[in-house]
Amino acid sequence: MMEQVDLPALALHFALLSLIAIGGIGSMLPDMQRYVVEANHFLSGTQFADAYALGQAAPGPNMMFVTLLGWQLAGWAGAITATLAVILPPILLTLGVMRLNANARATPLGRAFRGGLGPITIGLTLSSGWILAHSADHDWRGALLTLATVVLMLRTRLNPMWLMLVGAIAGMTGIL
Repeated sequence: MMEQVDLPALALHFALLSLIAIGGIGSMLPDMQRYVVEANHFLSGTQFADAYALGQAAPGPNMMFVTLLGWQLAGWAGAITATLAVILPPILLTLGVMRLNANARATPLGRAFRGGLGPITIGLTLSSGWILAHSADHDWRGALLTLATVVLMLRTRLNPMWLMLVGAIAGMTGIL
């Protein structure tokens, strides 16, 4: 499955994706999965989902999975390339937007910019969830567990840690 990774192309792709990561790093997930799994066949869908799950389970920043993904693709060089490609462009963009917001807060441009971020964030977050569910749910039991988790998250005030515990137990016992 693993092909030779073109690090400059990976860096460019991840850097461009990082500029649309409105609402968090998870909004990049669908296109990262498409690039790494579907378009270039660097990893399988399961390997990608596992890297994401491990990166999210480990203590540290949410973007840890990007470093892990880079490591899986090309060792240290991949880890450093993927991480820098994801963090540097948003830092520079954020500095520019902060300056624009400070100087044009009350203008129509400033209001339109702030008003447009909510719908974009929601759409990117939903598409990330869809990609992860599709990559991780291989049969009806996984799909049912995912659906039950979504319903419980939307309808109750149950701590998400309990739902993750149930999913972990289901996986360890072979139910899934």
